[in-house]
Amino acid sequence: MKMENLKPAVGEKTKKVRIGRGIGSGIGKTSGKGHKGQNARSGGGVKAGFEGGNIPFIRKVPIRGFNNKNFAKAYSTVNVGNLEIFEAGAEITEELLYETRVIGKRQPYGLKLLGNGEITKAYTIHCAKATKSAIEKIEKAGGKIILE
Repeated sequence: MKMENLKPAVGEKTKKVRIGRGIGSGIGKTSGKGHKGQNARSGGGVKAGFEGGNIPFIRKVPIRGFNNKNFAKAYSTVNVGNLEIFEAGAEITEELLYETRVIGKRQPYGLKLLGNGEITKAYTIHCAKATKSAIEKIEKAGGKIILE
């Protein structure tokens, strides 16, 4: 095999379509834009949802329901299984978890401890909230949770 014998696969290289170049091309004269009007102009056309000056349908439909996003309390969450990286007897706070990159972002309402995973060492954990399963696992391992 030599470089001069190499060819691209069939259909790989296609000729660029040059619109507006003669009648025989099939896309000459008006270049597929019809005759005059807003859509035939350069930069012409209307934005999505525009209905010719009428009130768009999306503005007529009433807003329904309630979204709690603006009022939800955001907690930094960590699973019990992720605490195994610390040595036994360590005092674990949200600041320590943030510094060791166990949690990525500190949230305004503090730390919430979740019960996913297993734990074998005893820790003292300072958090704002904890699930029942997390409390059971920590106490079973000999540690304690201080809710703040």
